[in-house]
Amino acid sequence: MNMNFNFKNFDPSDHLREYAKGRFSKIAKYIPNPANADLQVNLEVEKFRHRADVVLTGDTLHLSANEESEDMYSTVDLLLDKLEAQVRRACDKGKSKRKGGNTRLDGINVSHQNELKGQKPAIVPSDRFSAKPMLVDEAGMQLDTLGDNFLVFLNAETERVNVIYHRKNGDFGLIDPGI
Repeated sequence: MNMNFNFKNFDPSDHLREYAKGRFSKIAKYIPNPANADLQVNLEVEKFRHRADVVLTGDTLHLSANEESEDMYSTVDLLLDKLEAQVRRACDKGKSKRKGGNTRLDGINVSHQNELKGQKPAIVPSDRFSAKPMLVDEAGMQLDTLGDNFLVFLNAETERVNVIYHRKNGDFGLIDPGI
């Protein structure tokens, strides 16, 4: 894997350069053909912000990620975790397409073999419930105590059915159809 480093607004130490090169070389084991892969790493310092951007290109890959923190070493580690997850996801996605296995869409199992045979996938109801009237703040507390990914409730303020869910960053998302 060919690695190129660019440093902006600071002179890197040899230790930082070797640390980053050693950390990013671990990605090569996930790439199908690492000899044809190029990794462009841009490290930048702005006052107290240490920022890193990376672009990985290969035969079938084109991934990018960026991260920032207060320390360049931790920024490199965070960026490596993010890029490693993207590479794994991309490689696993390619494997599942080749195998023609099952995929899971919104709680419904869809088998590619059933589609080829002309059969329709079955929708299996899992729960029956009535939406309880509550405020958005109450719904957020209820969602935390239940430990579920989402909660359907009747918004007491608007008298409409809403959905509250956990976002990846830890916040809550609210879906209000507004009909």
